[in-house]
Amino acid sequence: MADTPAPLRIALAGLGTVGAGVIRLIEANAALIARRAGRPLQVTVVGARDRTKDRGVDLSRYAWEDDMVIMGERADVDVVVEMVGGSDGSALACARTTIEAGKALVTANKAMIAHHGLELAAKAEEAKVAMKFEAAVAGGIPVIKGLREGAAANEIERVYGILNGTCNYILSTMEDTGRDFADVLAEAQSKGYAEADPAFDVEGIDAAHKLSILAAIAFGARLDFAAVDAAGITRLRAADIAQADALGYVIRLIGMAETMESPAGKVLFQRVQPHLVAFDHPLAHVDGATNAVVAEGNFSGRLLFQGAGAGDGPTASAVVADLIDIARGEIGAPFSVPVGELEAMSAADAGSRTGRAYVRLMAADRPGVLAEITAAFRDAGVSIESLIQKGRSDDQPVMVALVTHEGPESAVAEAVRLLSGSDSLAEPPLVLHILAD
Repeated sequence: MADTPAPLRIALAGLGTVGAGVIRLIEANAALIARRAGRPLQVTVVGARDRTKDRGVDLSRYAWEDDMVIMGERADVDVVVEMVGGSDGSALACARTTIEAGKALVTANKAMIAHHGLELAAKAEEAKVAMKFEAAVAGGIPVIKGLREGAAANEIERVYGILNGTCNYILSTMEDTGRDFADVLAEAQSKGYAEADPAFDVEGIDAAHKLSILAAIAFGARLDFAAVDAAGITRLRAADIAQADALGYVIRLIGMAETMESPAGKVLFQRVQPHLVAFDHPLAHVDGATNAVVAEGNFSGRLLFQGAGAGDGPTASAVVADLIDIARGEIGAPFSVPVGELEAMSAADAGSRTGRAYVRLMAADRPGVLAEITAAFRDAGVSIESLIQKGRSDDQPVMVALVTHEGPESAVAEAVRLLSGSDSLAEPPLVLHILAD
């Protein structure tokens, strides 16, 4: 009779909603997971900042470790799942200690991977241990595995998508209700969709973390979070949503990365920004807190990954999928190729890109203002496809919205520069690019 394979012994560092979800999933699907992994998954040690908090799961069966940083040094642990959060501090210390102790690491921490992923991956390669982070990008959607394995034979030409569920919930609710950003944000906070301090989400930083990770895997590039040009959704008004709808678009916060050729060689473009997305594009139909990622391969064509981007169940599913891979003995390079082979790409100049743009201005309602605006675009070499002035007021700024014909982004930026400081404008122009199909 064959010996029963030894279980994979797991330590959970952090017991928030995802940590508790991992326990529930491993318990609920234990037999199925053991068959697929080739051996059981067994939680042996847990730890969190607050030992007394009720997390809705029975923790009495597991050893408790007050110092989560040293979990990987325990003799009864094969892999540590880090869910503490934050780019530095105890999360990073836990990850370093785990790998240095020769143990595998699974993490859902996109900020830590975006800032320190190369260092940790190099340590993991040297120690010949697995380092996996499927749950760090797009929750339960297996987009990292899809890029690293399913699309491995393809040269990825572009990867982009909706990477933050909070922003997508706010934007789609603004669409459905006609309400303004601040009102919908307050509702999202009351329902738990947005944090008390939502800056990382609504300013585009969370999406930028995820985009930098996807770009590294998709293009074999060295992680370069600092090069991501990130803008959020805080300046959007209900009137922008309505105007986009009238033009045949919805507005979505899109993270986009692609490689471009330059005189100096291949460069990497990375940007998070609200975009106008045509009604017939797949991303236009992604509503609520859902995430979606599009990857375009030179042989596979367009691949769409869509699903729940957060939550205890979907994120726990991604964590446990990584644990199953580790139980099977699958290690592999964390970023598809060894760290030493990742290409250091300079940041692309966005101004060299071409496309169409939506520009919204809040302008004084007086004679000559439209002429001033159109003159700035003319002098910058921008061709205007359409221009609409909304409302009329003697003492309040009115909205002027225009859409450009296709042209270089640098020209639109120059038009905005020419208008900078004009006493005809109540605030800086808002520029949203139109997503090319």
